[in-house]
Amino acid sequence: MPESPATPTTPAAPTTLGDLALEVRSKNAGPFWTTLELFMRDEHGYAAAADTELLNEDVVARLYGAPADQVRIFRIPELNVVKISFPRQVPQGGFRDRDVHSGQQHVPLASLVPPAAVREGER
Repeated sequence: MPESPATPTTPAAPTTLGDLALEVRSKNAGPFWTTLELFMRDEHGYAAAADTELLNEDVVARLYGAPADQVRIFRIPELNVVKISFPRQVPQGGFRDRDVHSGQQHVPLASLVPPAAVREGER
């Protein structure tokens, strides 16, 4: 009986903030601001999301094209939540607005990969 060819293994994708979260969402905070929320599964996930080396005003500014000095980050350890608000690039409902409810803006944030040291507590 011939041997079956070996199945190649695919390396595991890196763990992202989205993988460590119960939910990552985005929404309007009025017509001129967007809010992002990371609801983390546990304190290990929260530690990754709250890590100022991974997630800070400059990172959010780079991901979303917002002025870093106008980005607001709220870390709430009692709830394992990180909330981020920043000005929208165009007003809600404006001619160039492509996401009226800001409901799709969470994807770049959810895709951030925390450093391995922060992820050691993963389950």
